[in-house]
Amino acid sequence: MSIGQIVSLIQGSVFEIFILAAPILGVALIVGLIVAIFQATTSIQEQTLTFLPKMLAMLAILALLGGWMFSQLSGYTINLFKMIPAMAK
Repeated sequence: MSIGQIVSLIQGSVFEIFILAAPILGVALIVGLIVAIFQATTSIQEQTLTFLPKMLAMLAILALLGGWMFSQLSGYTINLFKMIPAMAK
């Protein structure tokens, strides 16, 4: 296995991580921004107020996109296992 193949494998895995984490992190970012704007306009400075909406939104996204995430990850893993004989040469 050459250095180029290893770099390509690492790039693919990092890209797959970004694809799988982006929906969850995006929703957490948007919900956090909305709650921060709400806190700024109402002068409520409760630190725990941001925790529950973010957790509920992230759980909802996991419930909605969990099947897709699992199929993406399993497809990537299957491709990695198919590459093992070529790596052994």
